[in-house]
Amino acid sequence: MTIFCSHCHRPLQAEMSCLPRRAKQAPSASRPFRSTKSASKARRDQINVELQALRSLLPISAQEKERLSYLHTMALVCLRLRGAQLFPPGLAPPAGPALGTELLSLLPGFLLVLSADSKLVYISENVAQVLGLSVVELLAQGDTVFDILDGQVGEDVHKKLLLAQEEPGREVTFVSEMRTSKAFRLQHGGNRVMAVCGRFVTLHWPPSPSTTAFLALCTPVVQSPTDGEAASQDDIFQSMHLLDMMFIDVTESVTYHLGYHREELVSQSWYSLLHPEDADLAAAQHRAVALEAGAGPAAGTAVLRVLRKDRAWTWLRVWARRDGGCITCTCRCLREEEAAHLRARQPRAAAPP
Repeated sequence: MTIFCSHCHRPLQAEMSCLPRRAKQAPSASRPFRSTKSASKARRDQINVELQALRSLLPISAQEKERLSYLHTMALVCLRLRGAQLFPPGLAPPAGPALGTELLSLLPGFLLVLSADSKLVYISENVAQVLGLSVVELLAQGDTVFDILDGQVGEDVHKKLLLAQEEPGREVTFVSEMRTSKAFRLQHGGNRVMAVCGRFVTLHWPPSPSTTAFLALCTPVVQSPTDGEAASQDDIFQSMHLLDMMFIDVTESVTYHLGYHREELVSQSWYSLLHPEDADLAAAQHRAVALEAGAGPAAGTAVLRVLRKDRAWTWLRVWARRDGGCITCTCRCLREEEAAHLRARQPRAAAPP
């Protein structure tokens, strides 16, 4: 039986040119819908709503929330999520230690927590006092510790973190410049040198009992402190010498740092404590200060090793200045990593005239 077209009464096997033009142009049910301006705007509006909802959940002030860009919002959200993963609420300490402003102000630096893959998990709020950048501004640099450090030391830092991760509880220290605000760089001539001292700690609570976190204290490597700043620091002592560097007085805190009592050092020579390999450098500093030939405060600064009473060597950063017929030295104890960083940037000792 032959079926004929209702329009032209020809067999359907014939060419279907008689069909209405609209029928041939009807879209296929399987053809995807094309993006339109209204659809794009709807997606953007939906993203904005979601970001506003995330921003409202952040534990910061309303004023700070108003200043957050989308990038900063996502950076803070990621930080909080990593913290919640390591420190589940209700099962362990919170993602960030609940430290008050007064307690944080007593620290010589700021606190830092990293995940096993070097992601930033927590930065204490007093970071702004040290680097001139808030937590939000610092996170804008990136989400790993390498994003806030001088890129030249990345490989060394990576090795130190791997070493610490292999032996949880083992303390490691690395020294590097950290990114700072533009105002800080203009005032100090560059980024800030920081010593990061910490260790990986195994977390013993669910849901991941084998997870570890790197807990560290980041302290500035002091470049040129004033006497007032020096006196308030626990790792500093002062000594007074005649022009030939014989001790005439020393603060009692020298006992804590070097083990000697004040009476044991008075009338002794400064050179009797120095490491033999540092004698030339100390002599160059001595001449520059005694003759007042140094050009600027750096001329009276040196990184030296001195002998403790227990016969061990300790690194000191020594600032020396002449006060009439005496020389006053302000000495700050250094970690070995700090000393290596500073020695690499220290001018070599000049040859004696």
